Amino acid sequence: MKERSVIVTGAAGFVGRNAAEYFADNGWHVSGVGIGDWGKKNFNDWGIHEWVEAEVSVESLMDLGTIPDVIIHCAGSGSVSHSFSNPKEDFEMNVSSLLQVLEFMRLKCPNARLVFPSSAAVYGKKADAPIKEEDSLDPVSPYGYHKVIAEKLCESYSKLFDLNISIIRFFSIYGPGLRKQLLWDACEKIRNSSSKSEFFGTGRETRDWIYIKDAADLICRMSESKNKFEIINGGSGKRVEIKELLEILAKQFGEGIRITFNGQERGGDPEYYLADVSKAKELGWQPETYLEDGVKACVIFYKENR
Repeated sequence: MKERSVIVTGAAGFVGRNAAEYFADNGWHVSGVGIGDWGKKNFNDWGIHEWVEAEVSVESLMDLGTIPDVIIHCAGSGSVSHSFSNPKEDFEMNVSSLLQVLEFMRLKCPNARLVFPSSAAVYGKKADAPIKEEDSLDPVSPYGYHKVIAEKLCESYSKLFDLNISIIRFFSIYGPGLRKQLLWDACEKIRNSSSKSEFFGTGRETRDWIYIKDAADLICRMSESKNKFEIINGGSGKRVEIKELLEILAKQFGEGIRITFNGQERGGDPEYYLADVSKAKELGWQPETYLEDGVKACVIFYKENR
């Protein structure tokens, strides 16, 4: 039986390297391309057999010398704040790089499947209720708009060039190894404070947290899809207030740490996010990681690597 092959773009990043490892553990031949000057041992540790350090382009994908069964496009920026300060660069990272992947597929591997991790940022501000894939798209940041454009680009290539494409709108992915965003920043803030740590917002804002291993599992399942074009949500389906999350995290640093909020809203941060994950569960997928266990793993990683 022929070994199945997958290319992971942005494989040096948080989602990319975990996806690469997950595919390798499931018997796939994994190649990677992206920015990240890894020594051979480093990329081999994540299950990657060939690595090309370069911007994602038709040429760099061809340099891998493989015609893949699947491409996982994880390259790009995941920062809402960066998209406000550098919208052009965010567009190039999140839209232009995807165009290169689609062109590579159109020209070299039209029968392959693309799995594209998109973002719940496409939905924008919503009511405090589960968000369905069919709900309207109304982003509130350049990052969100660029993800909408990227999704439409995928749809156009699927319809006009008959490409197989699956899009996952991930909500808040977290896990050990992520050295940015709320959990890592909160660890920094709590470690550097004596008894009180203050955060933006009211604490009543909600997010839907999906652990990185569960996200990688969903990506892998979507790679087996037979649908020509599809979009699903990737989340836990559980509503968690920011205050609750930070209190869980603070307990890992000991007792007596008080979490407070300044009441100020940050641009591009919707108040509520909760995924309806019915479509994902129809695939037989189920998030396995309890929030408390996932947060504990993040704090352990932080303490070992700060």
